[in-house]
Amino acid sequence: MSWFDDYLLGNCIDAYKYLGCHFETKDGKNGATFRVYAPTAKEVHLIGDFNSWDLNEGSKMQKVHDGGLYEMFVENCTNYQSYKYHILGCDNVWRDKADPCGNLFEYRPGSCTRTFDLRNFVYHDEKHMKSRDRNFDKPVSIYEMHLGSWLGKATDGSNRFLSCEEIAPALVNYIKENGFTHVEIMPITQYPFDGSWGYQVVGYYAVDSRYGNPFQFMHLVDVLHQNGIGVILDFVPVHFAVDSYGLERFDGSCVYEYNNDNEYSQWGTKNFDLGKDPVRSFLMSSVNFFIEMFHVDGIRMDAVSNIIYYGGDTPRGVNQGAVDFIKRLNYLIHERHDDVMMIAEDSSAYGQVTKGFAGGLLFDYKWDLGWMNDTLKYYAKDPIYRKYMHNQLTFSMAYFYSENFLLPLSHDEVVYGKGTILNKMWGNYDDKFAGVRNLYAYQFAHPGKKLNFMGNELASWDEWNENKSLPWELKSFPKHDSVSRLIRDLNLVYRSYKAMHKEEYNPEHFQWIMADNSDQSVYVFKREVEDECMIFIFNMTPNFYSSYDIGVPYLGEYEEIINTDK
Repeated sequence: MSWFDDYLLGNCIDAYKYLGCHFETKDGKNGATFRVYAPTAKEVHLIGDFNSWDLNEGSKMQKVHDGGLYEMFVENCTNYQSYKYHILGCDNVWRDKADPCGNLFEYRPGSCTRTFDLRNFVYHDEKHMKSRDRNFDKPVSIYEMHLGSWLGKATDGSNRFLSCEEIAPALVNYIKENGFTHVEIMPITQYPFDGSWGYQVVGYYAVDSRYGNPFQFMHLVDVLHQNGIGVILDFVPVHFAVDSYGLERFDGSCVYEYNNDNEYSQWGTKNFDLGKDPVRSFLMSSVNFFIEMFHVDGIRMDAVSNIIYYGGDTPRGVNQGAVDFIKRLNYLIHERHDDVMMIAEDSSAYGQVTKGFAGGLLFDYKWDLGWMNDTLKYYAKDPIYRKYMHNQLTFSMAYFYSENFLLPLSHDEVVYGKGTILNKMWGNYDDKFAGVRNLYAYQFAHPGKKLNFMGNELASWDEWNENKSLPWELKSFPKHDSVSRLIRDLNLVYRSYKAMHKEEYNPEHFQWIMADNSDQSVYVFKREVEDECMIFIFNMTPNFYSSYDIGVPYLGEYEEIINTDK
């Protein structure tokens, strides 16, 4: 049982093939094999619809490895049968637990795992999968979205969430129409509380039952791929929900969490002890599960600063066990899948997040949260005073080549009273729309991959609410629709011109033409690759100039591609 030995050593990324519920034929009988890791349990029983929840000697699972692996074959098991593990813990307390590696859960507030046969889904995305790679010269413009609130809930009066299959046709058409290259989906692993947005997980191997069954999510990925659209999943490796049926004190001991002052996170959840080898295997196998079974093209790791530092608190020092975990995860995933992107959402100043073996964390991209903060503060300022903040827009290029940066305007910026992108802008009604058009042009002009949260393209006034649909009616208003059309045009230009995306992590690609004109708050730079040279001019005040001398690197005729005032 070498896979389980690897699991205990923290080197396994295939645990999903063994742990949980797996339909198979055994000794000529059809059914399902259930396996669970409970290292300090005194006894484990499997109870569910298939045995009428009858707790007896026949429900007792067999311990098949001294490391704490329990197994049972259930004959004639079928799809959608609910079950739990009834565990006598090391503390002599009985607990009913959902399957940590189950592939489907009951709809909340239900707490049981449900059987589901993952075999035999047929993908039609061969062309996409063959062409997929991590080429840093390719355009990456990501549409970040929350599945439950993009279109909102069903309109049939049921108040149910739309399934992935129901969302798919509209989403594919919208992403194609607006020119995004990828969709990034906020966490869809099973989570109990709507208001956590998926960031407090109980089931790391399950597509959340709000959005249907695993085949329906596979269908969504498949049709996106058939239309040339990549899929990135948001993943939460730092902490997990404390609901009693979940991972918390799974067998009476701290199987997944710390047993010290680091046990609880700042969100009231439990921190994973990422220094434990079985925890590493559990999480790495979850990532690999979604890559191999669901064909996802990238993983965005949430709260990486909380992995690097205890509680994300730099003075507490580096959490070396957790850092070693993230290095191992990225190495093993890239070794198996050299075409999958690994992205860090990291707010720390830790070095070499996207670099190689000499201390690096091996991510492909890192969110540039410094760029985001400086930029939004600048655009919120009265233009009269922007000359005193001129370096807030030039500073990003001083450190840009230290990492492979991605420029995010994410969901984090449009919640918790922060205001939307539009109402962060300085000025009156017209000023705000002019500012937001300028901002998006600047984001696309600046080197680095791009990410925008759903609703940014609508120039919404209202903060995102996970219980409401996006305000699609705004597209009927010319000012809002102009922003939507600009995003579409920026994506088109970004994808069409090599100078917008190729060799952007090469320092020779970018050059300031005018970086020190603070009195007039004008910025000019060029980006050049091969036979393309593009000039970007930003006037950051309402001042009008009938002519303006900037100087250009080459004599000749230049064509205007985009003007955000037109």
